Amino acid sequence: MLKERVAIITGGTKGIGKAIADKLSSLRIKVVICARKKENTRHYFIKCDVSKIEEVKNLVNETIRKFGRIDILVNNAGIFPSNLLKDMTEEQWNNVISVNLNGVFNCTRLIIPYMIKAKYGKIINIASIAGTCLGFQGLTHYCTTKAGLSGFTKSAALELAEYKINVNAVAPGLISTPGVDNFMSKREQLEFSKIVPLKRNGKPEDIAELTAFLASDSSSYITGQTITVDGGYTIQ
Repeated sequence: MLKERVAIITGGTKGIGKAIADKLSSLRIKVVICARKKENTRHYFIKCDVSKIEEVKNLVNETIRKFGRIDILVNNAGIFPSNLLKDMTEEQWNNVISVNLNGVFNCTRLIIPYMIKAKYGKIINIASIAGTCLGFQGLTHYCTTKAGLSGFTKSAALELAEYKINVNAVAPGLISTPGVDNFMSKREQLEFSKIVPLKRNGKPEDIAELTAFLASDSSSYITGQTITVDGGYTIQ
């Protein structure tokens, strides 16, 4: 049953990560969240920069000490500082790759031994239409990582299927979050919503609902998929 499960959600203090944490907690899943900086939260919090392997080891070890198991991993932590490719520095490129892609590798690699032993696991990677479906100016590094997540999801799903571990990804469209507010003005977001077939931008809860389904046993025959949640934007 879901109430017996333990989930780790990276980048779980705000936006999509917070909505996922709240949703899984409402299903009586034991939720552990991490972020680079401590913030007020009602969930069990462990400080962790997913790009740093030693901090990820601490995240995993502390979760095992506290709860004894890890059943669900939501790789949500990500950054998207905007800069045109012609102006991008090596440091800017590496920072995004380190968090968005290496962070997923770090967390997944260190957590799957516990899932393999249990012969059970749900891994959900938060991708994006930026990279999996479309490219966006000023986000070459970000799009690269999100495209990479789609390939990572497929390959990991193949490797882990024999252990009854499901690996899937969710690709959000424009979701109203603090991060998006820093990237786009409210006017720009409103203009974007006008070209979405459902005539609105997404809410973090839209992503949380699908993530909860993929974390449940109801999705046991779904693996290796990247599911787009964008109000129909990319079907036009």
